[in-house]
Amino acid sequence: MSQTNKLKIFNDPIYGFITIPNTLIYDLIQHSYFQRLRRISQMGLSYLVYPGAHHTRFHHALGAMHMMQKAIEVLRFKSVAISKEEENALLIAILLHDIGHGPFSHAMEHSIVAVHHEEISLLFMEQLNTEFSGELSLAIQVFKGEYHRKFMLQLVSSQLDMDRMDYLKRDSFYSGVAEGNINSDRLIQMLNVVDDILVMEEKGIYSIEKFLMARRLMYWQAYLHKTSLVAELTLTKTLKRAKELLHKGIAVECSKPFKFFMENQITMESFTTNDLNTFAQLDDFDIVSALKTWQYHDDFILSSLSKMIINRDLPKIKLSSDKFPKEVLTQYIATFSQQNNISNQEAEYFIFKGKIKNQAYNKEAEPIRILKKDKTIEDVVEASDQLNLKALSKPVTKYFVCFPKQLIEN
Repeated sequence: MSQTNKLKIFNDPIYGFITIPNTLIYDLIQHSYFQRLRRISQMGLSYLVYPGAHHTRFHHALGAMHMMQKAIEVLRFKSVAISKEEENALLIAILLHDIGHGPFSHAMEHSIVAVHHEEISLLFMEQLNTEFSGELSLAIQVFKGEYHRKFMLQLVSSQLDMDRMDYLKRDSFYSGVAEGNINSDRLIQMLNVVDDILVMEEKGIYSIEKFLMARRLMYWQAYLHKTSLVAELTLTKTLKRAKELLHKGIAVECSKPFKFFMENQITMESFTTNDLNTFAQLDDFDIVSALKTWQYHDDFILSSLSKMIINRDLPKIKLSSDKFPKEVLTQYIATFSQQNNISNQEAEYFIFKGKIKNQAYNKEAEPIRILKKDKTIEDVVEASDQLNLKALSKPVTKYFVCFPKQLIEN
């Protein structure tokens, strides 16, 4: 029998020491499915804008688990009964909540693997549950929202969950975008549970306002930063082109697991255990390595798009509050296709438009509930004396158009 010490600690640059609470969680962290997250960037291609943003989903999953440990401690202190089994379920659910993310997840979901990462996370959890003789059953119930204690799902997935609590603070720290920094300690200290529903004590309302404002600013300054956006869109186009060439019978060199997903249309219904194990072999290195190879491919589109990402020589992107007229695109496409001797359809790999939406607080979703001093419960937007919270709950849409720089340089 192995004598490995399984009660280890991680030294985290944000929280200090993070402890692994038991051997089951240690074994889950050690599993190859979870170790893969060390090789998947948390913020995708944002390091092209913020050079420090190289942290991984492994960092984030451990941080979210640490936040959950603190939340459980606070709730127990406030006489909320949480059994040892429920505690373990919460820690496992939050630890594995992002395990289904692929490399450059959003670009992959829009081009190669047409299955949402949360659904793949669930497939991983179910497979691990088989391997660990049913020890993850309660965690899966919580993750799916099937457990009768509603606050447990809210801690894992809601508008004030431990996932957001960690990623805002962590992404702000590594990117250097100070506006995203939140007081997670204060937010967790103010948590409570009433009738199995998660609430925030009224005196924590200003911390929530700061949290929602930080979320809005992080989206505009980091996640939806125009360079991050155009890099991700360019990657999506690159992957689509590689897939198209493969389907035409043209050789496209890449790793075996990557090629499997490009050659096969895998849906949630057809996702087998073998597919899952193949997906578990995919990480950022497969994509970056492929891009480095593809920049020398005979296909003008694939090689040009790959070079743009590798050399950070990305297309120009313009943002506007109004829709761009169709004629703008038509003119760009006509000029670019003529310059490069390609069809209009092929020029659309380089010239395209779309829209982005930022909504810090969604009034239609599960609300953030404020427990007032008179014991009544109110939606944070109604409880706040800040008019800007009402504004934060309105979605802001921006339109964009992308095109190669040479179109305005010539």
